[in-house]
Amino acid sequence: MLQKFYHSTIRKSIVAFGNLFNNIYLDRRDANGNVIQTIKVPLSYAPRQKFLARIDAISDSLTRSDIQVILPRMAFEMLSIEYDPSRRVSLVQQNRAVNNTNTTVNNQYAPSPYNVQVALYAYVKNQDDGLQILEQILPYFNPDFNLSLNAIPQLGIKNDLPILLTDISYQDDYEGDFEQRRAIIWTLNFTLKLNFYGPINRQGIIRSVNVNTFSNPELSNQISSYNVTVDPTGANQGNVINFVETFEDF
Repeated sequence: MLQKFYHSTIRKSIVAFGNLFNNIYLDRRDANGNVIQTIKVPLSYAPRQKFLARIDAISDSLTRSDIQVILPRMAFEMLSIEYDPSRRVSLVQQNRAVNNTNTTVNNQYAPSPYNVQVALYAYVKNQDDGLQILEQILPYFNPDFNLSLNAIPQLGIKNDLPILLTDISYQDDYEGDFEQRRAIIWTLNFTLKLNFYGPINRQGIIRSVNVNTFSNPELSNQISSYNVTVDPTGANQGNVINFVETFEDF
C-alpha cells in the first residue's frame, strides 16, 4: 500500500539549481572600454513560450528600441523526469537513524534514481550580453557541477547533486532588419541526477541475534547454535553496553 509522505526532493533541487545562476552581472562599456554600467541579470522560473509571449506583448505596445527595458533576462524550467537504471542499487538496502523513542529507530529503503531535465534560457538584446552570461557559467561545468542537497534531515542524509550540462543552443529571433532585433536566446540544457526516497518507517531496535547452523540444505540436522544479547537488555543509543554470547553444539 502507498503511504502519504513528501520530502520536497524536486523542489529542493530546483531551488538549488536556480541559486547557481542568481548572481550574474553584465558590464556595459563605452568606446574606450570603460565600464559605464553594471547590470544584474534577473532570474525567474518561467516556461520559454510564456517569456517569449511577454516579449511579444511589450514589443507590440512599444517601439523596437524599447525592448532593452526588459532585457537581459534569464529563466529556467523543468522539462522532464526519467528513470536512470545505471544508478540503481539493491532495493533491500536501508538507511537507519535514531529518533526520540527508546524502542525504535527510523529506517528507509534505498532511493530510486531519476534524471530531471532542466533548461536555462538567457534572453538578451545584443550578442555581447549573451557571451558575458555564457562565460560566467561554462567554466564551472566540465561538464558537471556538484551541489550538496540536504535530502532527508530526519535520517541525516545529504546527497551530492550532480548537475550535468548536456548541450547549448542559440537562436537569433528578430523581425525586420538588424536594427529591429527582438531577442537573442541562448538555451542551456542540464540534467539533474536525483534520488527519490520513500517513506520513513520505524523499526524495533535489535538487541538480540540468534544464528543456527545446519549440515544440509533441508535444515533437518542442526549442528550448532549461537546467540548474542546486549547487556543490559534495555540498552539504548549512547549507553555503555556489553555483549553476552552463548554457543551450543549438537
